[in-house]
Amino acid sequence: MSAPITLTVDATADGSPLDHFWSRVVGAGRANEGLRADWQAQLRTAREECGFDYVRFHGLFHDDMFVYTEREDGTPVYNFQYVDALFDALLETGVRPFVEFGFSPRALARETETVFWWGAHGAPPTDLARWGELIDRTVRHWVARYGIDEVSRWYFEVWNEANLWGFFHGTRSEYFEIYRVTAQAVKAVDPRLRVGGPATSNFVPDERFGGENEDVERRIVAGRDDIDSLEWRPVWVEAFLEFCAREDLPVDFVSTHPYPTDWALDEHGQGEKLTRGKDATPKDLALLRDLVKASPFPDAEIHLTEWNSSSSPRDFTHDTLPAAAYVVRSVLHSLGTVDSLAYWTFTDVFEEGGAGDTLFHGGFGMITLQGVPKPTFHAYRMLAALGDTLLTRTEDAVATREAASGRITALVHHYPVEEPLSVPASFDDRTVADTTQGKGTPRDLVLTVDGLPAGARFSVEVLDGGHGDALSAWRAMGAPAEPTREETAELARLARATDRWSAVAGADGTLRVDRTLAPWSLLLLRQL
Repeated sequence: MSAPITLTVDATADGSPLDHFWSRVVGAGRANEGLRADWQAQLRTAREECGFDYVRFHGLFHDDMFVYTEREDGTPVYNFQYVDALFDALLETGVRPFVEFGFSPRALARETETVFWWGAHGAPPTDLARWGELIDRTVRHWVARYGIDEVSRWYFEVWNEANLWGFFHGTRSEYFEIYRVTAQAVKAVDPRLRVGGPATSNFVPDERFGGENEDVERRIVAGRDDIDSLEWRPVWVEAFLEFCAREDLPVDFVSTHPYPTDWALDEHGQGEKLTRGKDATPKDLALLRDLVKASPFPDAEIHLTEWNSSSSPRDFTHDTLPAAAYVVRSVLHSLGTVDSLAYWTFTDVFEEGGAGDTLFHGGFGMITLQGVPKPTFHAYRMLAALGDTLLTRTEDAVATREAASGRITALVHHYPVEEPLSVPASFDDRTVADTTQGKGTPRDLVLTVDGLPAGARFSVEVLDGGHGDALSAWRAMGAPAEPTREETAELARLARATDRWSAVAGADGTLRVDRTLAPWSLLLLRQL
């Protein structure tokens, strides 16, 4: 048995404000997927239970949205009907778009079908003047349709991961020029509109920096043993801020993608997939905060517009309990650092590599294509239950109070000390994922809340391998490769069947919860 987890809470303490930065933005695959009924239904669920405010996706200008085409004589044709249908659905759900301007429409792309199963055109537009006109026409359409008061609450991000070949067949200087044209076009519509970038992937060792297209080819700088001894820095961010300051360009927010991995390549394209330590995300977010504060744009917001335990859409650990414990631990260790940390993604309706060929295929989503919640969904649902006042936090837990009602909430995670890394990826099969979930020993929890009204009632909920874990429930069903409708419905029910019971404060105003927690489990205590 590992050392106990102890959390002692004073319900009457003053506390400090707690910003729910983790639920501000969530990711999705591409715009056209958002026209699907199942995608929209899952977004409603994610909004209602996890509290997400914005959703970000690729492919706004892709061919399947028909925003920009050209007649035979080269005359531009603008068509916003598909985008209107999508954005109307988002707003009706209570979610706003975090707009990603990219990739190029086919008619403007210097090269086509450079990345993804759906053939994104990840090359610079051949005509920046026409690109600027496309931005202008699009934003003015939104202002006319939704009003400036609404659109001024959106965010406008320029491109996606232009530092990666395929996502951008160009140089850093070319990206900076696209940013210039885009930012100026957005601000010309109304200066209240918020624009930012560079939306790069991801943090890399400082020793590897240098070179204009520095992330296209890179050398391995360290093996797995000393990877955390290196200084990791966000790609292009410092150069981007220097460029924008020098050219007097607006930067309302800074964005990048802090995946805790580095797929390092040498000059021959050979490399190693490296997983960083479990504190990689909190360290990266704190560094980015300090970097922005010291920059010419100290008041810029910081939005991490993609994040997950790995950047692979076929990583079997995405389906598991360790992924959920990783989310909660990383978030609770990153409080007060940034304005958003967007989980990539809320759904397995996601086609960058084509459709997943099995129910649990290691997709990014916190909900399967069939609508079955994974453990990461519970992680965000439990995080959403936290109040807006932070009372106390420890290595393994946090306690909050809701200002309006005074209700107390506590969230505990058991991320076993036996795992020093962020969740190790499991690519070819579930072997690594199963090994990771098998690590660790149980820990006793002693949770005490003082200063309560006598008889105050609480609900207690535990997510572990026997309760609310969809993958374990599927295996217990015999792991059906093609589950029937009835099996799918039962699996969805079991995926929500966390272990729940009630607890009551004594006459002395003290509540005590004693529980042995299995490795990778989460416990939520919530005052009723």
